[in-house]
Amino acid sequence: MTVLQSIFLGIVQGLTEFLPVSSSGHLAILENLFHIETDGGMLFDIMLHIGTLVAVFIVYRKDIWKMICEAIFMFGDICHNFRIFILNKIHKTSLKYKRVVHNSYRKFVVLILVSTFPTAVIGYLGENLISDASDTLLIPGICLLITAVLLLMADTVQEGKKLPRETSYKNALVIGCAQGCATLPGLSRSGTTIAACLLCGMDRRFAVKYSFILSIPAVLGAAVLEVKDVIAEPIVMSQVGIYAIGMVFSAVVGYICIKTMLVVVRKKKFAYFSVYCTLVGLLAIAGHFFL
Repeated sequence: MTVLQSIFLGIVQGLTEFLPVSSSGHLAILENLFHIETDGGMLFDIMLHIGTLVAVFIVYRKDIWKMICEAIFMFGDICHNFRIFILNKIHKTSLKYKRVVHNSYRKFVVLILVSTFPTAVIGYLGENLISDASDTLLIPGICLLITAVLLLMADTVQEGKKLPRETSYKNALVIGCAQGCATLPGLSRSGTTIAACLLCGMDRRFAVKYSFILSIPAVLGAAVLEVKDVIAEPIVMSQVGIYAIGMVFSAVVGYICIKTMLVVVRKKKFAYFSVYCTLVGLLAIAGHFFL
């Protein structure tokens, strides 16, 4: 891989990870069309995703920091309640338990955990299917057409008002399943999860925040699962620096795109991306049969 190819794919990753047009679908299509060899492709993919993850941490740093703090406090309260449970059993007392989920950020933490569970299950069970789907233009093309439909639905859905307190755990499960399905190349993770959030009645700004923060455990979990594949791959050390350049570009472009998505969702401009996904999807399907 050359430096220019790394920069190009980094920009594509940053653009398509947060804009609702599917990063995995575009990378699969481009690598198939231009026969780009990454000489350790799994490592490069992980580094690109880490770049976009950095962008999420920068944009939502205050929310993420509060969530981390509340998660630690929640763990402390759970340990306290366990101690109370033991004492009540031993001494036959009725000591009161602490309420663990008692503010919006704690509820947000639990919602993210609930959404992550079905994502992890679907991603793990469909690992081989996802890998095979990336080797053809047909599956990304079909999935891009599905993304186009979801984006139109997101634009036309009734305005929701749900924030963390009003969002149910059932809603979180639905969103997690949507993210799990979006591991297929061509099915936009951000588009699918934001559409699922809006269909569940969430406030539009909160839907964007939920979608992007939900990507953190998904990306980290996928990276952990792929470590064994990275170790098994032949990696040319001279390529690692080139990969890092692509990672930096994916972070910078990703930051810009997150800010853009806040405007897109608020002003209901998904239709433009729906048209784009339709065109690229049709071109990918045509390429599968005629190239």
